[in-house]
Amino acid sequence: MLILLPPSEGKSTPAAGEPADPAALWLPKLATARKRVLSKLVALSKRTSARAVAESLGTLGLRAGQRGELDRNAGLLTAPAAPAAQVYSGVLYEALDHAALPAEARGWVAERAVVFSGLWGVVRLTDRIPAYRCSAGVVLPGIGGLTPYWKSALTRSMPDDGPVLDLRSGAYAAMWGPPAQRSVALRVLHERVVDGELRRSVVSHFNKATKGRMVRALAVAGVSAADVDELLSALRDLKWTVEERPVAAGRPRQADVIVREL
Repeated sequence: MLILLPPSEGKSTPAAGEPADPAALWLPKLATARKRVLSKLVALSKRTSARAVAESLGTLGLRAGQRGELDRNAGLLTAPAAPAAQVYSGVLYEALDHAALPAEARGWVAERAVVFSGLWGVVRLTDRIPAYRCSAGVVLPGIGGLTPYWKSALTRSMPDDGPVLDLRSGAYAAMWGPPAQRSVALRVLHERVVDGELRRSVVSHFNKATKGRMVRALAVAGVSAADVDELLSALRDLKWTVEERPVAAGRPRQADVIVREL
């Protein structure tokens, strides 16, 4: 079983440690593809003329006040690395609270949860990486769009067995599509009564927090599922309200997690 996670823009910078080794990350066959993105990102971020800095910020989707992100990227080849679970610090990862999980649950997460990344392709939470800024939606000079770049590499490299719980969205979901017959993509809906009418809506912040809590619950329970039906049943057994949505034949299964209290 695999759980597919997005990264977070928020990252904690490791204070010490050896640099990341692209060949030591999960799926070492991606090492060459990782090194290529890494070198192009570092080169882009090292440029110093005012015009080049402005272009680099634009390429990475950064504001003028985020020049520090370029400085951090420029030092990636020698930057200290730490487990990805410590580096990613956004809402989903705060809710997962990996460091506070029991040892067995941390082992469960290490084996099943993987994070999609514009820089690394995909990593496990135990893989050592530095803090960086490079989303999957970036069009990197010398490479092009990172989403199609990684889609090509990951299609040849990702495992092809077991159920897949897809918690990604946007460009990260487009980086690799698991086989339809063994995957389910989840979205989170907030259900509430407004003016006497029951309404459901997507709420970004709590969507991420709910996904983090969901992964934590699965890990603590040590869930093992042979297929998507067992996986959805396990979520319901853990008291999550899960409703499947109809999809066209041959498409990945889709389901909503309904949350009434945020």
